Amino acid sequence: MRLSRTRPFVRFVEPARTRPAVWRLIFGLLIVALVQSLCLLAVFGGLAYFSGPDNAGLWVAKLAVASTPASALGVLATFIPLLGGVWLALRVMHKRSLRSAMGARPWAGALRGATVTSAVFAPFLILELAFSGSVSNLPLGLWSKLLALTVLGVAVQTLAEEALFRGYALQQLAARFRSPLIWGGLPALAFGVLHYDTTRMGDAAPVAVALAALFGVLAADLTARSGGLGLAWGMHFSNNMFGLALLGTPGSITGLALRVTPHDAADIAQNPFLGLAWAIPLLIAWAFLRRGLRG
Repeated sequence: MRLSRTRPFVRFVEPARTRPAVWRLIFGLLIVALVQSLCLLAVFGGLAYFSGPDNAGLWVAKLAVASTPASALGVLATFIPLLGGVWLALRVMHKRSLRSAMGARPWAGALRGATVTSAVFAPFLILELAFSGSVSNLPLGLWSKLLALTVLGVAVQTLAEEALFRGYALQQLAARFRSPLIWGGLPALAFGVLHYDTTRMGDAAPVAVALAALFGVLAADLTARSGGLGLAWGMHFSNNMFGLALLGTPGSITGLALRVTPHDAADIAQNPFLGLAWAIPLLIAWAFLRRGLRG
């Protein structure tokens, strides 16, 4: 695979060329981090004020585990200020809109990305359910009632991450540097590093980083070839829906999952095939999505 500057990608990067200075991107990323941090502090400060420090601390502990529907939805809600931070950074530092970071036909691309990825993942999910010994997590009735909120939460979460890593950061780096190792590799690496979590993953934390970075590279390739975030967003959305809503993994966010695996996230360190079980369908979905795209 070679990340390349296709004609659609050149058009995708064009809005970033008006203010391409690296210092603007750096300050923009600081704005994103500041908005995210201030919003979370405001929420937890409000909880501490109205319900007391102990209850606020209990909520923080629940969010860290995310094993109940309320705490899992709370985790997904934390991505709303992330998306708001990207919007503000684009406005303040680059005088452009959030829409300019999404590229051509994002909704159509997202629908195609989600449909193809779901079609690829479905047989693997059926095999997993049939042979892995998965166990029930949420009652079907409760899961069904929460499904609309789950879909909305995952859509916001994945859009926020794609807008930041494959939209804002990738565009600005591509406007300043020609090397795909920079504009494609750096956001993918950052995306991977931010998935480093020894609390949940234990010794498997480096594996989680590598898998997330792999996803970042594949998403960057789809963005470069299609000239927009749509395909990457759709692939990301379906991937997370399968992992958060259908078959969760203990040690990750399981509060909205219908069923959970018998192994936990940290087991990947002892059994690398568990990581391959996720990577293989993702690679197949990516290969189908990039067919017909110029590169």
